[in-house]
Amino acid sequence: MASLVGVVRETLPGERRVALTPRAAEALGKAGLEVVLEAGAGISAGYPDKEYETRGVRLANRLEVFASADSLAQVRALGANPQQGRDDLPHYREGQVVFGLGEPLTAHQENQDLAATGISYLALELIPRISRAQSMDVLSSMASIAGYKAVLLGASQLPRLLPMMTTAAGTIAPAKVMILGAGVAGLQAIATARRLGAVVSAYDVRPAAKEQVESLGAKFVVLDVDNAGAEDKGGYAKVMDEAFYKRQRALLTEVLRTQDLVITTAAVPGHKAPILMTTEMVAAMAPGSVIVDLAAERGGNCEVTVPGQTIEFQGVTVMGPMNVASLLPYHASQTFAYNVSAFLKNLMVKGEFHLNHSDEIIRETLVCQGGRIVHPRLSEAVAKNGAAK
Repeated sequence: MASLVGVVRETLPGERRVALTPRAAEALGKAGLEVVLEAGAGISAGYPDKEYETRGVRLANRLEVFASADSLAQVRALGANPQQGRDDLPHYREGQVVFGLGEPLTAHQENQDLAATGISYLALELIPRISRAQSMDVLSSMASIAGYKAVLLGASQLPRLLPMMTTAAGTIAPAKVMILGAGVAGLQAIATARRLGAVVSAYDVRPAAKEQVESLGAKFVVLDVDNAGAEDKGGYAKVMDEAFYKRQRALLTEVLRTQDLVITTAAVPGHKAPILMTTEMVAAMAPGSVIVDLAAERGGNCEVTVPGQTIEFQGVTVMGPMNVASLLPYHASQTFAYNVSAFLKNLMVKGEFHLNHSDEIIRETLVCQGGRIVHPRLSEAVAKNGAAK
């Protein structure tokens, strides 16, 4: 009998993605897996039940999915859905394999609550940045979509055109767009702003980002700061000390005075987002300028950002969008499902789920198993929190 993969409807308000699309479910079927889906789980993403049924997916109610599935694929596990996600805790079965996004580096209580159910929980944020895991990199997929959408959000608020236009009334100069943080989201924002005709600049603490920025046709802004050690072995930006950020902000202020649209993307996994733009820096920008803070969910890169809201501060529009990838749920689900399918296939051995701890991908993403936290870094965090209490 084939192993059964379950997919349930996401319950976080505003979350429109689904963990598996009809096409991805069909591909898993050809790989020897069966998929059971909560009826209506894909509708918000643009995937009606009929599309799943025609591709061999069985529909069921939520409780039936939990009761029958050997594994569960979720976009947001408990740690990333700490309120509504608790309603599902009684429905998990001991030995079930569950994987999804779950903020594992900060959701210590939620990690323990999941462990108490007896499931094996794998957090997709912890997928290592190695060549073999590139097809499973959910964070990069979602960041790319967010970077694209951020430019569109900013352009919709900007009281001017992005491209240069030659008209009967004269020539309209192109808008100036600044991207702070040249990771996956930042690079996609650069590419999108360039396609729309803006003059684009970018800054990143990592010196290695310069070549990537320039390859997309943007200007890399060089600041006189000591950025040695600004990148970890996984390619992510590291947290720097306050003296570094203070000098960086002072130098950036002069650059930002001339920008029309600024998109901030700097995030450090497991940490509050660094403040790149202070209140004074926002006030220095020209009236009518727009800031899109993609780090709003982690507190924001901009000091005046209000997560989930668009505000005006001294003539500058500051946007703090949340869950940006979910604003484009059709393709966000498509890329998420591709990543999940690759991850799921890596767990399979002769048609059954096998959590091989010698596999770096499995070892690094496995949060809990057998009723306890098994990830070394997370178990240490739990111990420290317990000692602090």
